Amino acid sequence: MNPPRILIAAAKSGSGKTTLTCALLEALKSRGLSVRAFKCGPDYIDPMFHQKVIGVPSRNLDTFFSDENGVRELFAAGEATCDISIVEGVMGLYDGLGGIKAEGSAYDLACTLKMPVVLIVDAHGMGRSLLPLIAGFLHYDVEKWICGVILNRVSESFYQTIAPVIEEELNVPVCGFFPNVKDLKIESRHLGLKMPQEIADLKAQTKRAGELFSEHISLEKILAAAREKTEAFPVREAKREKAKQAVRIGIAKDAAFCFYYEDNLRLLEEYGAEFIPFSPLSDEKLPEGIAGLILGGGYPELFAADLEKNAAMRKAVQNAVEKKMPVIAECGGFMYLHSALVDENGVSHAMCGVLPKECVYKGKLVRFGYVEVRERQPHFLNEGARILGHEFHYYDSEDNGADCVAKKPVSGKSWDCVHETDTCYMGFPHLYYPSNPAFARHFVEAAAQYEKQDARGK
Repeated sequence: MNPPRILIAAAKSGSGKTTLTCALLEALKSRGLSVRAFKCGPDYIDPMFHQKVIGVPSRNLDTFFSDENGVRELFAAGEATCDISIVEGVMGLYDGLGGIKAEGSAYDLACTLKMPVVLIVDAHGMGRSLLPLIAGFLHYDVEKWICGVILNRVSESFYQTIAPVIEEELNVPVCGFFPNVKDLKIESRHLGLKMPQEIADLKAQTKRAGELFSEHISLEKILAAAREKTEAFPVREAKREKAKQAVRIGIAKDAAFCFYYEDNLRLLEEYGAEFIPFSPLSDEKLPEGIAGLILGGGYPELFAADLEKNAAMRKAVQNAVEKKMPVIAECGGFMYLHSALVDENGVSHAMCGVLPKECVYKGKLVRFGYVEVRERQPHFLNEGARILGHEFHYYDSEDNGADCVAKKPVSGKSWDCVHETDTCYMGFPHLYYPSNPAFARHFVEAAAQYEKQDARGK
């Protein structure tokens, strides 16, 4: 495996990775190239921006969620149909688990996929101090993957002055600069970037960003590095049983529920899931003929009043769960199943009432980061097995459940979590199903069994 690929990394969070990655995707697309996009790490929102630009789903690659071969297999899927793959890094280039481990870092992913790195440096307000900063990143690059630098938020005159100095003293190509254009900045909120649909004229902004990228940054240098500085790697394809027949699964997809790992969905489809999208915001009933229900993460708190108004859907979800329809509800979906959601203003909004407790805004991060999840009693997984995931939420439940135990991989800190039976998983952790495919297989099999029982009942 040696398809053209490159990692867009940065010295730290907030350096402009997503803006410049989307600008690069737009510039490449404007040249008529077929492009794939990936996000390093567990983030949901950055891939949404990628998809808005290139028109096809962007996927996550994570060296904590998957072992070396797993990451390579996920990357290799479908690569023959594209000219180049662009991977957006996470945080700073070397920031991994707990901020101190290599595992889970963008650099670890670059080493795993043997791909060159272009380092974005937010140079606003800096002068010659850029040199020791860049020199430190180059010195720490023991595998020598950094192949170029982009200076972000600088003027053309300063760029013309500093770029030759960087190249002469540090022996690293400077691919170009991106000007300080304030109206192109993607705004953030406490859970990360605002979602694409919240940004006015996103298409026009992306087009302009692509034009600026082409004007001030050498696409030729980036393409040459992607094609010439990669190294081949072996891939061993995992073998899984193919689905015997499709099972209709209702999946919540709207502005309130939109956090889904693309490879989770692909894995469920491999086991036979046929997704039927519905909106808890606007639909009054669940799709006909479904045998399972998935309520993903998102921002239900931003739409709490609208979710409350849709009493018919809330009742339909409650009835489905009470009838033992298999359900997966993660984070935002878990919040939706409570009796009420109490927002940051202290206003209580009625939710589905599956769980007779409230979910309340805490004003700070309740739990954040990677987790290993184990069941107390085997339901979705084999006895003693684990599945990997991630938590990131400012709300907490009066009853988080105690059917599983979550543990931080670095500190070892653990806590009870999740309401679980043989047919339902309801909790805050966002799980990454390829880290233990048995989870996805069990859910689809439970849905198939429910479908049979439902057919007999009719």
